[in-house]
Amino acid sequence: MTNVDLSAVSAAAGGSSSLHGYLAVPEGPGPFPGVVMIHEVFGLDDQTRRHADRLARAGYLTLALDLYSDGGPRRCLVGTMRAMAARTGRPFTDLATARTWLAESELGNGKTGVIGFCMGGAFALLVARDGFDAASVNYGRLPGKRQEDLEEALRGACPIVANYGGADKSLKGAAARLESALDRLGIEHSVKEFPGAGHTFLNDEVLGPAILRPLMRVMGVGPDPESAPEAWQRIEDHFGRYLKD
Repeated sequence: MTNVDLSAVSAAAGGSSSLHGYLAVPEGPGPFPGVVMIHEVFGLDDQTRRHADRLARAGYLTLALDLYSDGGPRRCLVGTMRAMAARTGRPFTDLATARTWLAESELGNGKTGVIGFCMGGAFALLVARDGFDAASVNYGRLPGKRQEDLEEALRGACPIVANYGGADKSLKGAAARLESALDRLGIEHSVKEFPGAGHTFLNDEVLGPAILRPLMRVMGVGPDPESAPEAWQRIEDHFGRYLKD
């Protein structure tokens, strides 16, 4: 497990000038399928690194990218969210840089997936048609308010596995809307809503500022050890089907 510096290639492409991430490498000689991991709104933290380590143990060369590389969450959050809403900008350049880096890595088998959580899940949905072979969307907000907007954003996407929580008050109905759009577009997918789970239910600890945690509990935010194992298995099965030789 190591930190990687992608700043040279990223800056040349018009992305972050200090782009970096956390690379989790599976045991063995490889080659391995690659996965770009996109963090939650709080940034590339120890929780995200543990997620990356978990995928590495399952056999995936996992690059957890730091979308806040050029200044941290405080300076980069607003710009990153604006880019997500506009569906263009530096974060998308950074994600394309990471995908290419993994695809061309000597440790890689040439196939790449993308996985995201919370804010990262929204990004994973938006880049699912940008050269990836498989995508995993976990409690990610859907693009657009109209179903037509959602379908347009997903047109041409790679196969998608999505996990949502039925107790997540911030994303009511998102799983059903996403499944309907993917059905209409004929995109291979598996979408599941876990009834007792809330937002960030794949985490193993509660994140975020202590002052906000009471509100987070009310909003249905936090780990769910009962639902998480099945959701992780769905992710591994999906990536195994589309990324492994």
